[in-house]
Amino acid sequence: MAQGAGPASTTSLDDGIVATAESCLAAIREAREAIHGVIFGQEKIVDLALVTILAGGHGLLVGLPGLAKTKLVETLGTVLGLDARRVQFTPDLMPSDILGTEILDEDAERRRSFRFVKGPVFTQLLMADEINRASPRTQSALLQAMQEHFVSVAGERHDLPRPFHVLATQNPIEQEGTYPLPEAQLDRFLLEIDVGYPDRAAERRILIETTGVEDARAQTVMNTEQLLTAQRLVRRLPVGDAVVDAILDLVRSARPEGGDPAVGKKLLWGPGPRASQALTLAVRARALIEGRVAPSVADVKALAEPVLKHRMAVTFAARADGETVTGLIGQLVAKL
Repeated sequence: MAQGAGPASTTSLDDGIVATAESCLAAIREAREAIHGVIFGQEKIVDLALVTILAGGHGLLVGLPGLAKTKLVETLGTVLGLDARRVQFTPDLMPSDILGTEILDEDAERRRSFRFVKGPVFTQLLMADEINRASPRTQSALLQAMQEHFVSVAGERHDLPRPFHVLATQNPIEQEGTYPLPEAQLDRFLLEIDVGYPDRAAERRILIETTGVEDARAQTVMNTEQLLTAQRLVRRLPVGDAVVDAILDLVRSARPEGGDPAVGKKLLWGPGPRASQALTLAVRARALIEGRVAPSVADVKALAEPVLKHRMAVTFAARADGETVTGLIGQLVAKL
């Protein structure tokens, strides 16, 4: 599965991890500050986006237009030193517009052969802008790339760069001209990050600092090798038994069958093992961002909603009674 590599539970730090952690923490702290210098008043959203990248996953940013989702992704690419490309998803976008296509070439001796022309997916950070405005067929073109880190075109395998991340933005599904993402694709996203309106103080700063002669510009702080080192470190950080048990208790209780009876009867479906894997990686990444070398149960509680929200659905009857996925997750977190 996507996030399942290596043992999830260990309780000790070796000297190699300590040395690597010391070199990574300063770079991550500097990157975090650089992003906050461009994206104002969205500290939690910035941190969740960093968690996604450090954990080696993909993120889905959900919010109304005009809330700096696109600028956040562009800033992440610049600060982390990633080769980034943007694809604007529209109803007429075709899978080949993302993956690439084979064209017929003819040489000087009139010999013909097919040549693969790579699409924008061959990058380190792909911004899928307004992903739910494309047709389901085009949305599904990203499934193999997000899961396997390669694509198949005309029966040939083409490997993607390392690292490879998709940060997709999505408009609320109630807006016109949108197609809901299929459950299989939603499950490929490590986190669903809700982007809301900034508070008054943050919006005041936005007004002052973005309407002058010059806007704040992001500076490159990390490079690809540093990022890959940090991602490897995330997978090596120790996870105590209490944290592992909290993750298992939370994810298993969020299922219609075998979970919490009070919550399960209100669910159409719940999270699978990939959610447990995602949460295990995400809590490690969050700990690292906050300068710690081991996650806690508090990290599990903080990341429960962005990890589980897009992996659950309430029944029609529960929806009619005013129940929401967010509210049910809150009930489960309160029991940890």
